Amino acid sequence: MAFETQWREIQARLTRNWSEARLQVTVPDPSQLEQAAALLGPAGPARSGRVLRFYMSRSGTGPSPEAVRRLLRRLDKARIYGRVELLSAGETAPAAEVARGSVRAEWDAVVEALPEDWSDMYAELELRSTDHHDPAALLLSPLNPTRTPEKAGFRFRVARGSGYGGTAQMARRCFERLDEAGIPGKLNVLWTICDVDNVDTQGPVWYVGGRAV
Repeated sequence: MAFETQWREIQARLTRNWSEARLQVTVPDPSQLEQAAALLGPAGPARSGRVLRFYMSRSGTGPSPEAVRRLLRRLDKARIYGRVELLSAGETAPAAEVARGSVRAEWDAVVEALPEDWSDMYAELELRSTDHHDPAALLLSPLNPTRTPEKAGFRFRVARGSGYGGTAQMARRCFERLDEAGIPGKLNVLWTICDVDNVDTQGPVWYVGGRAV
């Protein structure tokens, strides 16, 4: 299995609040070990036999998850074979108590939990009352929201870089406006796509009930 694929599986198992982790790369073929160490050089790996160990971090004290993904992709491109394992992971305390009821804070938590290379999202904001439909529709208008069938709320798309949907920054500002207006809600990520580069298109197309969204 490719190193990058192994890394994605490890990342999917990490908890939402993880802050730093220790990884181990094992290269069975000794003739490939020196090249592997060189390709992983930016992570500062420590070598022990046929094993390379290094740290990564979300806080900037080590390579980021996205940087680790790119380094492991280097090994795949060089046709180096082996395995990557998670040795340990540390967590930060959640900040939910500080921002309880804040849609913007909920958005920040959702984005923090997504893979580093997410590119497109289809999400839903569930409102607590239909009384908030009209003012929420106005505040969310930059995201081009559509009514959620059979319950109070809206669905919308977000494109992190380029493509169809509001930007992540615009989405965050819209949710800040909901907070300022005292409109509570619950965010649900329905679908996400990672590592997508748009070539002469507006990005991926999702279908719900036979309709493109």
